[in-house]
Amino acid sequence: MKTRLTKMLGIKYPIIQGAMAWTSEAELAAAVGEAGGSGVIATGGRTTEWVRAEIKRTKQLTNKPFGVNLMLMAPNKDEILEVLCQEKVAFVTMGAGNPVPYIGPLHAAGIKAIPVVPSVKLAKRIAAAGADAIVVEGQEAGGHIGTQTTMALMENVLPEVDIPVIVAGGIVDGRGMAAALLMGAAGVQMGSRFMLAKECHAHENCKKAIIAATDTDSVVTGLTGTHGAVRGLRNTFTTKYLKLEFSGTAEEELMVMATGTNRLATVDGDIENGVVQSGQALNRLNKIESAQEIIESVIAEAKEAIRNVQRLAK
Repeated sequence: MKTRLTKMLGIKYPIIQGAMAWTSEAELAAAVGEAGGSGVIATGGRTTEWVRAEIKRTKQLTNKPFGVNLMLMAPNKDEILEVLCQEKVAFVTMGAGNPVPYIGPLHAAGIKAIPVVPSVKLAKRIAAAGADAIVVEGQEAGGHIGTQTTMALMENVLPEVDIPVIVAGGIVDGRGMAAALLMGAAGVQMGSRFMLAKECHAHENCKKAIIAATDTDSVVTGLTGTHGAVRGLRNTFTTKYLKLEFSGTAEEELMVMATGTNRLATVDGDIENGVVQSGQALNRLNKIESAQEIIESVIAEAKEAIRNVQRLAK
């Protein structure tokens, strides 16, 4: 399956594994690469030393291209950028800040720059700044989200930029992938589906919670604040947070309350007081598989969906 993304990165399938804080590590990134997609190491909350070690470990596990996500709100982002340039990873995805100043240094090191963008205006600006591709992520995604749906972003952004567009947000199977490709995307990014990969180190409690959830079990916290909304599974924490959020509690107090909740769930396994960040397509997230099995299933479903559409065009 060849697209502008597979040609640009030198991968077999146009699938990128989303960067999930505390869970997107070397083993998962390498396994996705070996299966024909491209893995991504998440650096949010990590030390610079950890990032370098994890890149080296991934290189030991695979010779396939992989990427690293640079979280632009991180206090050590510039130090991490230096490590990425020294280690010469294949590409860097970027979000939660202005990616434009980072495109030049990445290109100077021979690294592809792939920012995550939430709107047409920013997509055009970043394309003009020289980005190699962009990720548009709809609010159906788990974790930090924007205000537009995946379908709206595809409708709005895809006709307006010339660089490859990778679509994310609620895509967990081949039907979603086929829809994105038929709309003109160069590939897809999937996070929640890879949370259930055998190679993903998310706590078993998180995986079981996602499998047990149904389509209405995700909620969004932080909608009224300025630090960005977050989608996760409804639990004791989100119920308490939302009650305080919509009763006028100060944003600073809410931020303190939310700090560390992602790690609490994904690392420590406290799925009531932590946040299990997962997207909305929950009914398709129903079993634990290897990264190889996930990608093989997604590609087979995508090809079948595309064949069905071709029959309609006759």
